[in-house]
Amino acid sequence: MDSQENLTAMIVPFYLGERPDVEGRKIQEIWAWDFEELECVHNYVQWLFPLTEQSHFNPQAPVVEQEVIRAFREAPRLRQHLSQSFSVMLNFYGLSIASDKRVAPTVEKSEIYSQRKKEWVNMLNHNYLRITRILKCLMTFGLEEEAQAFYKCLSQIYREESDQIGGETFQYWTDAVNSPVMDQ
Repeated sequence: MDSQENLTAMIVPFYLGERPDVEGRKIQEIWAWDFEELECVHNYVQWLFPLTEQSHFNPQAPVVEQEVIRAFREAPRLRQHLSQSFSVMLNFYGLSIASDKRVAPTVEKSEIYSQRKKEWVNMLNHNYLRITRILKCLMTFGLEEEAQAFYKCLSQIYREESDQIGGETFQYWTDAVNSPVMDQ
């Protein structure tokens, strides 16, 4: 078993596509997974969206420190790869992002939303925890506008599906985008 220090040291090389995660998967492989793999495999999301806190579900997930956060905030390539991970997950949820350097990004339902929502918009779905993780990671690693755009879309979905999502889940999402961003 890898020490937490080793796991933390692996995240930047993993994100650059230079090193696999502890399961031997490179980031490009995960990006290419189909919806079934993204749904059924439960130990990749902590690698795509690492946090400063230990995962309750995956003891072999990296926990990032200020040095890693700073690397993501300063390196455009790392943020581009984080954006790619975000796009993969948005597609999984039936959502898409529109980015234009002149205006803030927007996240909207895609043409496959009605089909995809069946997979994740239902009571106590584990994807709600994944979404909280994604929002926290984006806020921490310098993609605050993308996190806010995602939250805005989730707010609309919550208004339509509050009986399936629940107020407690929505509060976690709200807290994730309203928590102060850590100092770089």
